[in-house]
Amino acid sequence: MRMQVLGCSGGIGQGLDTTALLLNKQILVDAGTGLGRLPLSDLRRIRHVFVTHSHLDHVAGIPLLVDTIFDSLETPLTVYGRPETIRALQDHIFNNVIWPDFATIPSRAEPVLRYRVLNPGETVSIGDCVIELIAVNHAVPGAGYRVECAGGAFAFSGDTTTNDQFWAALNQHRRLDLLIVETAFQDRDVELCRLARHYCPSLLATDLAKLHHRPRVYITHLKPGAEEEIVAECRRAIQGLEVNPLVGGEVFEF
Repeated sequence: MRMQVLGCSGGIGQGLDTTALLLNKQILVDAGTGLGRLPLSDLRRIRHVFVTHSHLDHVAGIPLLVDTIFDSLETPLTVYGRPETIRALQDHIFNNVIWPDFATIPSRAEPVLRYRVLNPGETVSIGDCVIELIAVNHAVPGAGYRVECAGGAFAFSGDTTTNDQFWAALNQHRRLDLLIVETAFQDRDVELCRLARHYCPSLLATDLAKLHHRPRVYITHLKPGAEEEIVAECRRAIQGLEVNPLVGGEVFEF
């Protein structure tokens, strides 16, 4: 398995793009502005998009992607997510007002865009990868994903804050080599984190104690301009695990 980080910031700016992870050149986990890093030839290879939740920084690339590649698609682009996430995309983006409804183009019988609803605990097998949706605690219904292949396993929290279900689901498996987990704000913004349902370093440290595995930990979705402070606070708060910031363009292989 090869994972390329296309975007991992909590906002935009020079050198900053929002969340998009590319797996084996065909699978996206989220489709934020980082998707624009790819050349057209690579965009045309994407066939699957697993969405963590409906917020714009995680889905903004989907309508632009399908519009860019639809004339070269021999099989539909499939978007996966929780029922509420799929419904939000249908109602608020692909609604023939904000963007064309590509689930009916060129026809309902043979569209270029298809949806697949996943409920917590469901898995999808694509090639040698098994992708599991895990419920998390965010301001809208959200998901994390665990991905396993022959070479290893990693998990991505999506946007979330204090919860038990994500960690319990990871503990059900014997292996976790890499964990990508959001830490959006500094500890001084802990009340904002509770309101908006994001992690700050102290909240994340408490929840990491629930995890039985000892993976490499990379933090993502950092607020632009506060990255160094968030990383330093995480390293002070989290004991026994190496913590690093996720970097756009980084590649992991399992």
